Amino acid sequence: MIQTFSRSLPHGITLSCRAAGEIGRPVLLFLHGFPEAAFVWDFMLANFFRPEHGGYRCIAPNLRGFEHSSAPTEVSAYRPKHLVQDIAALIDLETKGNQGQLAALIAHDWGGAVAWNLANQMPHLMRQLVVINSPHPGTFLRELKNNPEQQAASAYMNFLIRPDAEKRLAQDDYRKLWDFLTHTKNGHQVPAWLTEEVKSQYLEVWAAGLTGGCNLYRASPLRPPRAEDPAAAAIDLPLNLLTVTPPTLVIWAMDDLALPPALIDGLGDYVAQLTIQTRNGASHWIVHEQPDWVAQTISNFLNRDL
Repeated sequence: MIQTFSRSLPHGITLSCRAAGEIGRPVLLFLHGFPEAAFVWDFMLANFFRPEHGGYRCIAPNLRGFEHSSAPTEVSAYRPKHLVQDIAALIDLETKGNQGQLAALIAHDWGGAVAWNLANQMPHLMRQLVVINSPHPGTFLRELKNNPEQQAASAYMNFLIRPDAEKRLAQDDYRKLWDFLTHTKNGHQVPAWLTEEVKSQYLEVWAAGLTGGCNLYRASPLRPPRAEDPAAAAIDLPLNLLTVTPPTLVIWAMDDLALPPALIDGLGDYVAQLTIQTRNGASHWIVHEQPDWVAQTISNFLNRDL
C-alpha cells in the first residue's frame, strides 16, 4: 500500500518519499517535523488514498537532512528559503496532471514552518493549507520576544543548536529523543501509540543521522533570546512576509508543552481565510495519539468547498 521512492529535484537535492494512491489523482502533500520523518504520515496516506476518503494521491517526503534525503553539510543549507525551494520543486514534479497545484499541503511541527513560508511566497501551489501544531512565524516571534512562558517552553531549541547536540541526543540509546516523545504535563509516560514497531521506525531514522534535524534549529533565528545570543529579539518580520491567502485549517492540540495555545491568538491577523480546530487532552504528537480524529477533521475541511 505504501510505496517508497526518491525524487531528484532540478537543483540537485534528492528527497526520499512515501506515497499511496494513483498518479494523476489530486495530490495531498504531507510534511513532517523533528525528531520524526515521513513515516509518521503512513496512517494519513493509507486513509486519504481510499476512494471513500477522496481517492487522493498522497505523498510524504523526508525533508532534506532526514532519512535518505540529501543532507548538505553546511548549516546555511537549512535556511527556510532552501526548504521552500525543495518542496516547491517537488510539487511541480508531482502535480503535472493537476495544473501544478496541490489539493492541500498538510504539515506538522517543522514541516509547518516550511508550509507557512511556502503558502506566503507561492500560494498558487496549493488549493488549501492544513497546519497541525506548528506556530505561524508572526505569532511565534511575538511570543518568543514577549512571553516568558514561551521562552521557557522553547528553551530546548538552544540545546539543539549546540555543536555537540547530535552526540548528546544519541547518548543512552537516544534517551533525550525518547523524552521528547514521552514528556507530558503529568510527567514521563510511554504513550500507547509508541509501540515496538513504531520505536523501530524512529530508531532507523535516527541512526541515519541527526545533523539535518539539528541544522534546522541552527539555521533559524526563531529561538529564545539569551545574553550571548539575541536570536528572536533581533528580528522584525514585515507583514508582507507573514500573510497567507489560501483557505487554512489550523489544528491545535491544547496540551502541547512546547507550543502553548497563546500561539494561535491573533492568527487571523495573518491568515485571510482561517479555520481553527482545537483539541483538549491532546499533545504535540496528536497525529499519533488521535489519528482518526485528525483525519476526519482534515477531511471535513477538504470537502467543505466541493
